[in-house]
Amino acid sequence: MQTAVLAGCGAMSKAWLEATAKVAQLQIVGLVDVDIERACGRATEFGLGSAIVGAELSSVLAQTKPTMVFDVALPQVRLDLVRTAFANGCHILTEKPMAASLADAQEINRLSRTAKRLHAVVQNRRYLANARRIRRFLDTGALGKPTSIHCDFFIAPHFGGFREEMDHVLLVDMAIHTFDSARYVINAEAANVFCREWEPPQSWYRNGSSALAIFEMSNGAIFTYRGSWSAKGFKTSWESIWRIVCERGTLTWDGFDDVRAEVDSGKRDGLFDVMIPVDVPAHDPRDVVGGHLGIIQDFIKAIKENAEPETRGSDNIKSLAMVFGAVESSQTGRSVNIEA
Repeated sequence: MQTAVLAGCGAMSKAWLEATAKVAQLQIVGLVDVDIERACGRATEFGLGSAIVGAELSSVLAQTKPTMVFDVALPQVRLDLVRTAFANGCHILTEKPMAASLADAQEINRLSRTAKRLHAVVQNRRYLANARRIRRFLDTGALGKPTSIHCDFFIAPHFGGFREEMDHVLLVDMAIHTFDSARYVINAEAANVFCREWEPPQSWYRNGSSALAIFEMSNGAIFTYRGSWSAKGFKTSWESIWRIVCERGTLTWDGFDDVRAEVDSGKRDGLFDVMIPVDVPAHDPRDVVGGHLGIIQDFIKAIKENAEPETRGSDNIKSLAMVFGAVESSQTGRSVNIEA
């Protein structure tokens, strides 16, 4: 039986606890939150009456001695939580973003190596079946190499709380999902970025609810991201709307269930090449899917097999570097080279 302590019992913890309830041979033995009543409420909600509840992670770890820590706290305290988890011999799976700064992320990776404990990030969009399908399909070369990838994200949620007051809210709190997915589906890293953020008059956020970013990827492809958390009407999927242009055709994904591809037939009709539809196969059963559930299962498997999880910190820092590169570009008005 694997055991875990969950640190941070805010809104996002519900998705974690719903997922962990479906994992056989995993027991939540502790809940940590500065608001004890909130932690007790989660324990009651999910039938965790035997779990130790506390305000200090170190104290709960000393009492429970778990295999792993699930970090669902705010990014500002992430480095301290990681230090505490490693000091107590625990592996740690953390909510995104990996850290509040690139320097903190680099330190987390260093601590992971020193402690010889696994550290991974819940980059759950990678574990969507359609993301897996698209990656495998592009890898076949059916459309040729990707030359550009374009993502639109327009949703206008009224979260309340910290998000509406934070700096660079779209880039830091949400865009990393699309950035990481872009890296994944075209199997390339970001080399540089030019970004512009703005706050439209109708926005209820303090800073950075809208952004436009242009990345040059390591394989020469261009990745464009257009997004807003304050654009009312015609909302997109939370996964964005995708268009991936390749040498011989294009793939589109509406962010829901509609994945389509067209390839050049080799014929021309007047001004235009004749395009024909091509099937994008269902996701391979070998691919782990399931969002939070898939990642948690993958993480536990990595612990048992002494392997590296897919969303390990040493990889996820490359997605975080895209975020902070975009932030720096928006602040300076210049293109920024991305180095993790």
